Amino acid sequence: MDIAARLVIHTPLAEKILVGFIRDGVRKVGFQRAVIGLSGGIDSALSAALAARALGPENVLAVRMPYATSSPDSLSDAQAVIDALGVRSLTVEITPCARPLFAAFPEMTPLRRGNVLARLRMVVLYDQSAAFGGLVIGTSNKTETLLGYSTIYGDNAAAMQPIGDLYKTQVRQLARALELPARVIEKPPSADLWAGQTDEGEIGYTYEALDKLLYLLVDERFTPAEAEAEGFPAAMVADVWRRVRANHYKRTMPAVAKLSQRTVGHDFLYLRDWAG
Repeated sequence: MDIAARLVIHTPLAEKILVGFIRDGVRKVGFQRAVIGLSGGIDSALSAALAARALGPENVLAVRMPYATSSPDSLSDAQAVIDALGVRSLTVEITPCARPLFAAFPEMTPLRRGNVLARLRMVVLYDQSAAFGGLVIGTSNKTETLLGYSTIYGDNAAAMQPIGDLYKTQVRQLARALELPARVIEKPPSADLWAGQTDEGEIGYTYEALDKLLYLLVDERFTPAEAEAEGFPAAMVADVWRRVRANHYKRTMPAVAKLSQRTVGHDFLYLRDWAG
């Protein structure tokens, strides 16, 4: 099976759908503007580009939120995206916010510190949502969402996730089609949560391999055994499928215990419930 060919998307159609999704989703809840955390990476760059096309660049606020150990390239790459798109921008240094908590818990692991930074960034974005009057647009892709490679109430907290159904390799396809800065498209993906961190180094697999495997397991509904038969190592299949299952809670709203006839998240679900 040529899995790579099946992951190729029709980029003009994808752009049209996602631009319409953002425009409709923002406006139907009473907003005209959007706020996006711009890291200098491809996911946030693509999300910002789509939002600018949907709402107009003057209605998009891109927020850069560096920490002391952030790569200088992240700031410069984010600025290249800001310049290319013509969106509004703001830079908020989060180091002074994080350091007191880090000092209180000197035993913090890099993972814990990274989670703190991710959540601080979302605090800034939601504050700027109120200040700018813009809906917070998420930047998570399908690969990291399935694997749980995100911080709950951090980078996965947003009002909408326009690229959440695009695998990482598909994000690159659409980013190229929209002619985003080449440096942003080609550099190794990183959440920039600590010095030298890269997504693929932390996860343990390349995005190319992950996307192919996840496509089989999720989109094609292959069993792990069937995925192994396609040539994927048994250990990788088991590890990836374990992550998908274990991190399901990150992909859902908090569970509500049902006590009444109409319970939020169970029976009270749809926009039609707001009618009248």
